[in-house]
Amino acid sequence: MELNGEQLIAAPIPAVWEGLNDIDVLAKSIPGCEEISRISPEEIHAKVMFKIGPVRARFSGKLLLSDVIPNQSCSMSFEGSGGAAGFAKGRSRVELKQAEGGTLVSYTTEASIGGKLGQIGGRLISASAKKIADDFFQKFATELGGEAIALDSGASSE
Repeated sequence: MELNGEQLIAAPIPAVWEGLNDIDVLAKSIPGCEEISRISPEEIHAKVMFKIGPVRARFSGKLLLSDVIPNQSCSMSFEGSGGAAGFAKGRSRVELKQAEGGTLVSYTTEASIGGKLGQIGGRLISASAKKIADDFFQKFATELGGEAIALDSGASSE
């Protein structure tokens, strides 16, 4: 599955960057987040409750940051397990650029999903992933005191 998009956040780049690296802001922004902790500057662990189609599961996972260029971009690899519901793993890249009205956040994500979730079907998983991403950016922008405007987001291939 691939998920790509752009969001305009009504805040300056340094504030957006700081928010994306602030565990408290992330905890309030990630839909279904139950627990999040920074293990090191490059590693974050989280527990998140997701409902995708008929499957509802609590995922425990980790996120590893790499290629970090402060206030500009970073890459992430992630993996999570939802027990009997399945697993997800993949990579994502986030880039920040100055734009009229705030910061343009561009993201690309490639993920593979297995277990019961893998049996649901690509369209439903892609639609659910897009909704989770949109919800995240709306909550994130609110935490920063602004709003998020989806410019070009879409779920594509499985």
